[in-house]
Amino acid sequence: MCLHLERLGAAVGCRIRLLLRSNIVFEGILMPHHEFSEADIIVIKLDNGYNIGISIRRVSKIDVVECRERVEAKPQEVSQIQKPVVKILGCGGTIASRVEYETGAVKPAMSPAELMEIIPELKNLAGYDVEVLFNILSEDMTPSHWRSIAESVYKSIVSGVDGVVVAHGTDTMSYTAAALAFSIQGLPMPVALVGAQRSSDRPSTDAALNLLAAVLTTLRAPFGEVAVVMHATPSDTETFAHRGVKVRKMHSSRRDAFQSINDLPLARIDLAKMEINTINSRFIPRAKSADETRFFASFDDRVALVKAYPGFQSEIIDFLVDRKFHGIVIEGTGLGHIGSYAIESIKRAVEEGIAVVMTTQTLFGRVNMNVYTTGRKLLEAGVIPGEDMLPETAYVKLSWVLAQTRDLKEVRKMMLTNYVNEINPVHTHQLYPIWVH
Repeated sequence: MCLHLERLGAAVGCRIRLLLRSNIVFEGILMPHHEFSEADIIVIKLDNGYNIGISIRRVSKIDVVECRERVEAKPQEVSQIQKPVVKILGCGGTIASRVEYETGAVKPAMSPAELMEIIPELKNLAGYDVEVLFNILSEDMTPSHWRSIAESVYKSIVSGVDGVVVAHGTDTMSYTAAALAFSIQGLPMPVALVGAQRSSDRPSTDAALNLLAAVLTTLRAPFGEVAVVMHATPSDTETFAHRGVKVRKMHSSRRDAFQSINDLPLARIDLAKMEINTINSRFIPRAKSADETRFFASFDDRVALVKAYPGFQSEIIDFLVDRKFHGIVIEGTGLGHIGSYAIESIKRAVEEGIAVVMTTQTLFGRVNMNVYTTGRKLLEAGVIPGEDMLPETAYVKLSWVLAQTRDLKEVRKMMLTNYVNEINPVHTHQLYPIWVH
């Protein structure tokens, strides 16, 4: 297959047209051939953004439509080419995975550098410094990993790069996004977390366009915030940049799985026009320089996130107290409630110096613990209302706060302080999605 293409003068990046023996025609960009691809497969990127693999045995004719001329820069010309530099930090996940064809399982295998090989558009935007921090699935992330990622992001920022992208698994990406948002404030650029719902060697992969959009975001968006950049719709037309402390994965498999909760997305990225369109006017602008960036990346791993449910066993709270946990976030019902029979255990936790924060499992809306008797009793017991923070955001924030202080008065003050727009003081009707069928 390779020799046949070489005789035609076709190289990776050339536009080729394949006429199949069934008289079907496919046209697209010739993609690299990887060691895990079958030898007789030609892979091309179609104009709709999808990759397709076709056996050479099915092809009756190959035409080279166009090849981009490669011009070698002369030594004296190198200094004149001033491209921005984007740091890409690889942390594993589906965006850096492939299908293991023997078992059908998705395995971490591809590096961010390999991903860039299949996205020619990236080369026109910037130069890249790629570093693989670790190659794990996102369910294996821990607060110690958050710290490692934050340290690498901060180091990259102060080194003078023009953008930072973190490739991450989608399942716990919102936790890491929140951790980065709290630990690195005063950003001179957006820090874009990006993932994929489908691995990069699948025809329906979203890895390429998500990564392209993430690079565009970190280079061109006006805000200085941590953002999660993922598909806005099932099609390959646009992505959203969601505020990292206001986003949740809302579907297990759809490519547009991520949604902003109690907030609007920060921006829409038009991939056809390669444009950033700001949606949310309530954003933190870029800092003027890295000198304004503040860094504190420590997290207390003795924090638990528990869900209230009918028949909740108050012994769960007692267990956490006995095991010397430092903080508990409760994902309560409605306006911020849990069974009244658990109040005594919660009161004991606060008396033992454990910070207890209440959020709501409804996700949309905010807690208001002054409305009903149970809420008022919880406030009297010392529970801290979590405002409209997502449970996972409150969990990450409490972990970050407790790494700085264990004084409950100070913890309460910091949990109620709005550091990076994790609390939206005003909710308008457009923040709640309503689908009309």
